[in-house]
Amino acid sequence: MRHQNTLLHAILKPMPWGTFDRLVDQHEADKGVRSLSTKSQFVALLAAQLSGAVSLREIETTMASHEARLYHLGVKAVKRSTLADANRDRPAGVFVEVFKTLLAQAHPGLRRTSKAAIRLIDSTSVSLSPLSGDWASYEAHGAGAKLHVVYDPGADTPVHFAITAQRASDINAAKGMPIEAGATYVFDLGYYDFHWWARLLAKDCRFVTRLKKNTPTRLVEERSIPAEVAARGRITADRIVRLPSRLKGSRTHPLPGDLREVHVIIDAGKTLRIVSSDLTAPAEVIADLYKTRWQIELFFRWVKQTLKIKKFLGTSENAVRIQLTVALIAYLLLRIAQAAQRAIDSPLTFARIVRSNLMHFKTLHDLAVPEPPPLTQTNQLGLNLC
Repeated sequence: MRHQNTLLHAILKPMPWGTFDRLVDQHEADKGVRSLSTKSQFVALLAAQLSGAVSLREIETTMASHEARLYHLGVKAVKRSTLADANRDRPAGVFVEVFKTLLAQAHPGLRRTSKAAIRLIDSTSVSLSPLSGDWASYEAHGAGAKLHVVYDPGADTPVHFAITAQRASDINAAKGMPIEAGATYVFDLGYYDFHWWARLLAKDCRFVTRLKKNTPTRLVEERSIPAEVAARGRITADRIVRLPSRLKGSRTHPLPGDLREVHVIIDAGKTLRIVSSDLTAPAEVIADLYKTRWQIELFFRWVKQTLKIKKFLGTSENAVRIQLTVALIAYLLLRIAQAAQRAIDSPLTFARIVRSNLMHFKTLHDLAVPEPPPLTQTNQLGLNLC
């Protein structure tokens, strides 16, 4: 009888296991390990993300109940105490490098055709247990961590991430991120740093962001707004401006050249001062670029709600880093798996169906959206009349 693998096996098929093993050796992650390999730890955490398990006990119970089906993955069931120790002690760098490797092989296939690369930058906060206060304390909001992401809206995937304590500023995290030459970067006020903007320009990048209300500018040119654009009432000003020649404290301004300032009225009635280094694109294009920033907000919401990263399995910085990284790997694997089938278009529906079938003997092509139950007629007492 031909062996049939589980859906989890199919989801894990794109994993670069050869690179995974090399990284485990490089980081000495399995040194001195007797019972739980780093691979078993990873599969347990990934299965927990995909199945929605929210505790070490639930992971232990689920893995034990399907132990026979783990054989062909080359992993074993886990004990919660051993898994907790592994999350605390195993180097998180293994999983970060695995994410980068998986992204490199998946990104070209997921990316939709576009003229230029667009990168959205933002962060999201996650609350942690007070027991994480030794490294993630923050007086304003209690213990918490931040996930900083550079996101490609064309591929619906993160292309870089960093994890910090919640008290860390967004701009400091951004300064440590690689800059892709020629890309367009879109970000909000959390990245308001003229020196960093200058670094983007030095890499031939275009940026789109907001000016603060009190940021003074010197008008160089007032551009006319086309009648059809003015009729829509969204763009109220299109200007070429310059920032002050010197900053507070008599420091020379790092952006001495011209910039574009576009005033946009949003649905709430507020006027945004959008600024960009692009002096030639239509004002509506600049405004629409800034609007794409909401795609990264939707990504954060999807990851938090679908991959259940609101509850953490450990309190140490290493455990939190591992869990967040595995969540992003799970997201990539779901995107790759969804792209490999055609029956389910909705990412949320696909993730839900994977969750309910994860340990079943099914392939990706066996998945389908369940048909709704037939409508039945009922009388006033709620009794079925069919």
